[in-house]
Amino acid sequence: MTDWTPDSWRGKTIRQMPNYQNPTAVTAVEQQLANLPPLVFAGEARQLKKELAKVARGEAFLLQGGDCAESFRDFRTNHIRDTFMALLQMAVVLTYGGQSPVVKVGRIAGQFAKPRSTDNETIDGVTLPSYRGDIINDIEFTAAAREPDPERMLKAYHQSASTLNLIRAFAQGGLADLHQVHKWNQNFVEKSPQSARYQSLAERIDEALAFMSACGISPENTAQIRETQFYTSHEALLLPYEQALTRKDSFSGDWYDCAAHMVWIGDRTRQLDGAHLEFCRGIKNPLGLKVGPSTDPEELIRLIDILNPNNEAGRLNLIVRMGAEQIGEHFPRLLRHVKAEGRSVVWSSDPMHGNTIKASTGYKTRRVDDILAEVRDFFAIHKAEGTYAGGVHFEMTGRNVTECLGGAFEISETDLADRYHTHCDPRLNADQALELAFLIADSLKQSR
Repeated sequence: MTDWTPDSWRGKTIRQMPNYQNPTAVTAVEQQLANLPPLVFAGEARQLKKELAKVARGEAFLLQGGDCAESFRDFRTNHIRDTFMALLQMAVVLTYGGQSPVVKVGRIAGQFAKPRSTDNETIDGVTLPSYRGDIINDIEFTAAAREPDPERMLKAYHQSASTLNLIRAFAQGGLADLHQVHKWNQNFVEKSPQSARYQSLAERIDEALAFMSACGISPENTAQIRETQFYTSHEALLLPYEQALTRKDSFSGDWYDCAAHMVWIGDRTRQLDGAHLEFCRGIKNPLGLKVGPSTDPEELIRLIDILNPNNEAGRLNLIVRMGAEQIGEHFPRLLRHVKAEGRSVVWSSDPMHGNTIKASTGYKTRRVDDILAEVRDFFAIHKAEGTYAGGVHFEMTGRNVTECLGGAFEISETDLADRYHTHCDPRLNADQALELAFLIADSLKQSR
């Protein structure tokens, strides 16, 4: 790593970079960010790596979920709380129903930048720069709003800091207490068939807690009952922001991207000679790498060796995003090759990004049945190959949105307009996420 520095990526080809009109203003913002406190700490990232090493060995399961793209406009305490509770609800289903420890990682407190398939967007004959996430420009379709603004990086930092402060309070301050398991259910979910199954599970947890209390194990003397560990993650897409928040750890001397505990490289920016790979290879955070149907097995090994040269368990999470119709064709050959080459990785399923469709009403959406089918196949392929299905990576919200088709409430194409609030890709609502959790729990139990 002697040839790596936090800014060595600037000498590489970079993709998905916004076209800032004022480079001096960008530099000024980077300098301000570099002088601000880190959002997370190196020791926390190291602890996450230890927990992910257990996932790689099949001793735990990774639950990674949250917003497609966080926004400035929807920044509210209730939204953060509801998503946090929905993830807790999923985690308890996986822990109790799947009989597995769960590592909880949110797509939160930094998931602001989004890759785009084209640089520009045309509506009614007007062409403007594409919306790239609130950290870069605004979703409103005007020339002023779509102009990339470096000052938005500062707003993203401060919103991330506030979000992290809230999450830490939720995780440590009583909301995560297992005695609150009944209260994590969202009101609209109570009308769903999933609710009865969840309430039954919650009652069994209550009985287990009562037994433990009788044995002298209580929230007062056992921290695991009253609080939880929750980590943050986002796509390391906007490299000026990531570099500005990269710090050298005073204990180890290693560099960490202190914008999040884990960052990942997307399917559009994983080029061997690219800037994103160059940046990520030098930081010591746990890393994610999106693996799509176009991934070549030999190239994947080269990517793994660049990002994890010491073959360290817990360092690298391969996030498989194939699509329900393609996972059976493309994933097994990648899995076999990585296994044959002896590489230690976490395998997790992203059942969202390969299953995006356009409804007849014009909305971008996903079918819950396709999402569930890809997860089922992900587990089945691992079982056939004798490897571990390590986790799931998905886009969700605790809010009662209507963005994905199907689920217990049978959301139809005409229902999408009712509560379609996403700034980018369609998300599972809390009820649909709970349905996914029960499927995973059943699959985990069978695989163990």
